[in-house]
Amino acid sequence: MQASHAFLVIPLALIVVIVIADVLTGKGVQLGPLLVVAPAVTSSFAGPRLTGLMGVLAVAGQVIVPFIEGAGITPGLQIQVIGIAVVSGFLVALRSVRDLRERQLVQTRSVAVAAQEVLIRPLPQRCGRLRMAADYIAAEQEAQIGGDLYAATRANGATRLIIGDVRGKGLAAIKDTSHLLGAFHSSAYRNLSLLDLVMDLGNAMHWSWAAAPDDDPEAGESFVTALLLDFPDDLDQVETISCGHPPPLLLRNGNVSRLEARSPGLPLGITAPLEDQYAVDTFGFGSGDVLLLYTDGVIEAPDPNGAFYPLTKRVEAWDGAGGPERLVRYVHEDLLNHTRGPLGDDAALIAIQRLP
Repeated sequence: MQASHAFLVIPLALIVVIVIADVLTGKGVQLGPLLVVAPAVTSSFAGPRLTGLMGVLAVAGQVIVPFIEGAGITPGLQIQVIGIAVVSGFLVALRSVRDLRERQLVQTRSVAVAAQEVLIRPLPQRCGRLRMAADYIAAEQEAQIGGDLYAATRANGATRLIIGDVRGKGLAAIKDTSHLLGAFHSSAYRNLSLLDLVMDLGNAMHWSWAAAPDDDPEAGESFVTALLLDFPDDLDQVETISCGHPPPLLLRNGNVSRLEARSPGLPLGITAPLEDQYAVDTFGFGSGDVLLLYTDGVIEAPDPNGAFYPLTKRVEAWDGAGGPERLVRYVHEDLLNHTRGPLGDDAALIAIQRLP
């Protein structure tokens, strides 16, 4: 509001300059109609009230000039005054409509942000013996979430995480994201093993899509790549099950390695899951180790020449200071520098450090 008031100097100065110029040029030149520029300029940065005020001042300026010149009110002057008044009225009406739409947009965005934060809850900075940081880069403008997902919960004396990628991107995938995360959180109180959890999530997604209407073209082709992880509190290890998801990166003593699954399982939802489709992999994860989880929106982000983002190489160049928060921020900034523009797909990052 203070900035708008400061800008009022511009239309006021225009009115003064035009009035003075009109008086100095005499009756032969009519500059009065140019006064309509004052409310027009005002409507670009101020509300309908100030726009209307400038319209009134513009009309007053149009009327003052003939009296200064001693000409009085003529039919031509009346037409000019009516013209300025009508144009000013239109500007006030248009500004009122614009302000109304801006208020509605702000309200809509606030509701969308609240809904998005409820769907993908922020990860806790500390959970069990873990320190965590997460980042989400949505492909669609004005969105904070899309087809990528992550969540954390406590189960069986361990911290349990999921990171996944629903087929598709942006707002069209939010429904499937919501369904999967709901199933993940609801499983926490049941104390399922990691293998039982995969079966539960796979069945939830498969039957959700199987029950979709016949006219839904996406239902038969939907699936979710996911990585499930258990971090036991009393063991320096991590248990993982890969459902077609990219392998995490382990940072240990300055070295970076990929934790490849022995037998990656099928993405969730393609078929009804079978136990022999999935296997639990166990890796060492001791004090000070850092695990970086990511979705394919990170490693498949192209630069202007089409080259994908070299995540492993870029993480190897990280100085290792600052913990998970700084690692996530480093990859985020480096990724955007690589693409030199918005991402073509959603991207999610989670950095996890084992505490003593």
